[in-house]
Amino acid sequence: MANPSKRRIETDVMKMLMSDYEVSLVNDSMQEFHVRFYGPAESEPLVLGHKTLIEMWIAPFAGGVWKIHVELPDQYPFKSPSIGFMNKIFHPNIDEISGSVCLDVINQTWSPMFDMINIFEVFLPQLLRYPNPNDPLNGEAAALLMRHPKEYEAKVKGGGTDLAHQEYVQRFATKEAADAATDGNDEEDQDEEMSDIGSISEGE
Repeated sequence: MANPSKRRIETDVMKMLMSDYEVSLVNDSMQEFHVRFYGPAESEPLVLGHKTLIEMWIAPFAGGVWKIHVELPDQYPFKSPSIGFMNKIFHPNIDEISGSVCLDVINQTWSPMFDMINIFEVFLPQLLRYPNPNDPLNGEAAALLMRHPKEYEAKVKGGGTDLAHQEYVQRFATKEAADAATDGNDEEDQDEEMSDIGSISEGE
């Protein structure tokens, strides 16, 4: 009775459950679940136009913890998953309110050969390491990164113990914030609007 898509969903979700990632199914569904995701710890120099920001770009998302909401469509893996950050993140390609993600490269190149492990081990870490301010979902973050990269880094990760210097990672990307995050985000009643990473263009 199981069709190829259903078998593939079960296989990929089981791989996630057996991995080092913390995964919790929503209503025992294999097609909807949450994953605890940690910010990548290192980054290569970021190039913006002709400028290489070597000394600044020291993994501003390192130490952050996010709860990621994942939904797998019935057509998976021929149609890509939808994902959303459930606790806040300040990033040019992630909507601050809804948590939806803009991943143009995946939109263009998604293939049934990819799986959920690829998303959490490669695609999301790459997104945090190499933001694309030229294609933003968060215009404020994109503008700040382009014009004042040191201020962007400070706003992302903060520093110090007083609240004024505790920015997004310290305030919203803690283990406690991730655990408390709900589908409406952790602080406000917001529409759940997850990103459609993209449908396979060669779906025939």
